[in-house]
Amino acid sequence: EMRDLQCHHIQMDEIWSYVGKKQRQVTPEDDPSQVGDFWTFVALDTDTKLVPSYRVGKRDVENTRAFVDDLASRMAGRIQLSSDMMNAYLTAVEASFGCDVDYGRIVKHYEAEPIGPGRYSPPKVTATETKAVTGNPTHICTSHVERQNLTMRMSMRRFTRLTNAFSKKADNLRAAVSLHFAHYNFVRIHRTLRVTPAMEAGVSDHAWSIGDLVDLSD
Repeated sequence: EMRDLQCHHIQMDEIWSYVGKKQRQVTPEDDPSQVGDFWTFVALDTDTKLVPSYRVGKRDVENTRAFVDDLASRMAGRIQLSSDMMNAYLTAVEASFGCDVDYGRIVKHYEAEPIGPGRYSPPKVTATETKAVTGNPTHICTSHVERQNLTMRMSMRRFTRLTNAFSKKADNLRAAVSLHFAHYNFVRIHRTLRVTPAMEAGVSDHAWSIGDLVDLSD
């Protein structure tokens, strides 16, 4: 369904979770590709709220490249792209989009307050600056896709912090994320749009039902 998309403003980000055990508990006997820290890469179209591409895996060059390459293959024309300062994005965007993209990155500066053992909340952002990388990006921002991270945490129990509801297998995490975004894009009516993101993007002409998703799994 997600092909030749007429998107214009795409934001990319990653959200953390873990499988089986947290990274500090991983032992040499464990398969590092199946347990420990996992990241879900998410691309969001800020105009239609559509999520055209996502990927679950380790936060490494290989997964970043595969994620960006998949995103590029779904776009019909030139887009404006924003991301954080993760270095792997630079080579991935260049390899997948070349010069046919307006790409910029946002730099966030945090307070100097040390993180103590009893602290849970992340440090506060004290300032931000933007850096154009390719083309002429006019609005470099990741706030919309970061808000999407909250939607994921509220919708999928395995992303909730400080619980025992974490994924026990990597395949289970990938399946849950796939089901979530299928429901988010095609079934769930977006509160501000009053239609589904897929309808707003012209991918679908109606809101799907849960039954439609079940039929697709057959």
